[in-house]
Amino acid sequence: MSNNEQSGKCPMSWHGAQLDFSESMSYGDYLGLDQILTAQHPRSPNHNEMLFIIQHQTSELWIKLMLHELHAVRQHIRNNDLPPAFKMLSRVARIMDQLVHAWDVLSTMTPSEYTAIRPYLGASSGFQSHQYRELEYLLGNKQATLMAVHESKPDIHATLDAALRTPSIYDEAIMLMARQGFTIDAERLQGDWSQGVVANESVKAAWLKVYQTPEQYWSLYELAEKLVDMETAFRIWRFRHVTTVERIIGFKTGTGGTAGVSYLRKMLDVVLFPELFALRTAL
Repeated sequence: MSNNEQSGKCPMSWHGAQLDFSESMSYGDYLGLDQILTAQHPRSPNHNEMLFIIQHQTSELWIKLMLHELHAVRQHIRNNDLPPAFKMLSRVARIMDQLVHAWDVLSTMTPSEYTAIRPYLGASSGFQSHQYRELEYLLGNKQATLMAVHESKPDIHATLDAALRTPSIYDEAIMLMARQGFTIDAERLQGDWSQGVVANESVKAAWLKVYQTPEQYWSLYELAEKLVDMETAFRIWRFRHVTTVERIIGFKTGTGGTAGVSYLRKMLDVVLFPELFALRTAL
């Protein structure tokens, strides 16, 4: 019998692992698990609401990480420092893959189960996610009208307004090409950053040159492929969103007032980096 067992005291360690955290930081302390694990507050008596809440809370955490990575990507492109941006863009694409598979879990909720909790959701909707809106703005899909949802929260509104009026990651990539000697139309380089991306022939011609001679422009070639990889993952994420929503609620109106599946299907047609996809036909 050990001395601790004989004295009735708790052991200080077990197989080398520290057991006493009365005066030091534990795993739960570091991660703030007290706050995270008590942030679920179901409003209905239905068992399945916990799934619905955790699905969306974890998605918001992943989006927070994507924003963290993409802000850094944009800065690295501005600084002509592409290798770190490549790693971060790959990470974002893999996060989107993770979010795609998260829909597999939510799709275990049947229409009857969702119907039981829907009255308790009020007008709340993923459409109102300010993090998702900032993500789209960073990627170039800018629609100023949608900021009205956040007017009641000045800090969030200010963050989105800054994202709206600042060059997107793709804008920065195009400006990088101009700095490296490619001929880009002046209006594309000095445009209104609050407007969504419009395909430009000079940009397409520049990317086409990169793809025709990748060995000469390898860094830009790799950047382009990282962007295409990320947009492809984003499209799959959106597609799984649409199909999961249709599986659960059919063509009912969304809780936030959107047309639900019909609205989400329109979003599938949005192309973030149009020239990068158009050039493939021209090659």
